[in-house]
Amino acid sequence: MAPEEKAREEIDQLLKEAGWAVQDYGDINLGASLGVAVREFPLVSGFADYLLFIDREAVGAVEAKPEGTTLSGVEEQTGGYLSSLPEEIPHSYSPLPFGYESTGAETFFVDTRESVPRSRRVFAFHRPETLRDFLSQERTLRERLEELPDLAAGNLRECQFEAIANLERSLAESRPRALIQMATGSGKTYAAVSFIYRLIKFAGARRVLFLVDRKTLGEQALNEFKQYVTPDDGRKFTELYNVQHLTSNTLDPVSRVCITTIQRLYSMLKGEGELADQVEDQSLFDVTPAGQAPLEISYNPQIPIETFDFVITDECHRSIYNLWRQVLEYFDAFLIGMTATPSKQTLGFFNQNLVMEYLHERAVADGVNVGYDVFRIRTEITEHGSVVERGFYVDKRDKNTRRQRWEQLDDDLPYSPEQLDRSVVAPDQIRTVIRTFKESLPI
Repeated sequence: MAPEEKAREEIDQLLKEAGWAVQDYGDINLGASLGVAVREFPLVSGFADYLLFIDREAVGAVEAKPEGTTLSGVEEQTGGYLSSLPEEIPHSYSPLPFGYESTGAETFFVDTRESVPRSRRVFAFHRPETLRDFLSQERTLRERLEELPDLAAGNLRECQFEAIANLERSLAESRPRALIQMATGSGKTYAAVSFIYRLIKFAGARRVLFLVDRKTLGEQALNEFKQYVTPDDGRKFTELYNVQHLTSNTLDPVSRVCITTIQRLYSMLKGEGELADQVEDQSLFDVTPAGQAPLEISYNPQIPIETFDFVITDECHRSIYNLWRQVLEYFDAFLIGMTATPSKQTLGFFNQNLVMEYLHERAVADGVNVGYDVFRIRTEITEHGSVVERGFYVDKRDKNTRRQRWEQLDDDLPYSPEQLDRSVVAPDQIRTVIRTFKESLPI
């Protein structure tokens, strides 16, 4: 099979998965589906590899290229097709609004209605319903981001105000990724809830994804949303918008904010069954093997690429920007990272677009945080682990119900330092650490 034929075959499949009916020009039937993609459609000048129709009206075109083609140089050719539609073909926009370039392995998309149209990489094609929704909006999302009202200081700390203002400036410039670095304890999550509220209310964001490192951090984030009082309305965030903390692999269609771990999101995209609780209980730092190859995913029609307009990663371990990279890049969304300690890899993933740098030293100077000294306490079991001897009674707790039961050990139970305070709790170890710390404090 020739490279271009192979690309056409893969593009056909991608279009069908996204809900498009793919037809040859000689067999055209625009009533066959909401969205129809017609191959080799004749234009005033040349032929469109695919002409896209929604509700029988032409709305865009797809330019197919063999795998390996640099698509960033093909946009002008697609633009020519969008402007070459014969007058007798039904259409509401001239030029046509939506252009795609694709090799089947890589796809770019542009909306010509934007004030400064910019082609962007997408994981797959949008659904016809989504493009119809785009057309029903008076202004595109990127145009609305250029028109956000001025930010009022209100209850925001100076560092939070600066972070939000800088982020919104970046979004107004249509920069696809942005990183906020704020010291631990300076109020990153409150700042995130504040700008998410503005993105939903003033920019019309349909849904925001809030990714956390482990389940307990998701619960904390949910509480932050519940407690947040909107500055202009006076009601709680959750009184105005639905916030879902995913505890199953089912996305609530009416949720405006979805909180979950990257582990669960990966499971959902892969179409797997329900996730075991312990997978979300551990930080990615603990569960990510060093040097593991990036995880690959395929298009999932149940979770299309347009599901989220914004994806926010909150204090996620740096491994997500390598191992879990495809999960983050799956959605046609702005990516916003929030962390206290970015690595070079993190900065690289966000295209070096560090919109806020608020270090611990500045937080201490501002009175937001206090200084600290590091006091390291080593004990025998924190260094080498230990053994619970056979015959000893231990209490075991169910992770879901927290129900406690006592069990006598039939065999010795060895545990490593890494298991301490995770799967094994030694109360006397905690007492020893606290006593040592107390006795070492200056009087």
